[in-house]
Amino acid sequence: QVQLVESGGGLVQPGGSLRLSCTASRSDLSINPMGWYRQAPGKQRELVATITSGGNANYADSVKGRFTISRDTAKNTVYLQMNSLKPEDTAVYYCNAKLQIGVVIDYWGKGTLVTVSS
Repeated sequence: QVQLVESGGGLVQPGGSLRLSCTASRSDLSINPMGWYRQAPGKQRELVATITSGGNANYADSVKGRFTISRDTAKNTVYLQMNSLKPEDTAVYYCNAKLQIGVVIDYWGKGTLVTVSS
């Protein structure tokens, strides 16, 4: 079992920045990758960014060049630095961890709301 606790959401003006954090309840080399997904009202959940334990990052086209994902393995924490935020980035952001133990088990945080509005 892996618990994920997110923090860092809030209200920000267009063009502003926020940093999200997600801490896993345990350290495990089988937890790979970790990442962020988001779900806007009336839309399906979508991938934002993922990062492997080796530091390889993958981004949705819509956030490339604006968002940066990073991982501190010593703290079991993954971060999402979001710059140049747009109103269309408004969503609930969910942390995800994939536990690879022969099969892949998905764990999700409860989500943190990011609102981009003037």
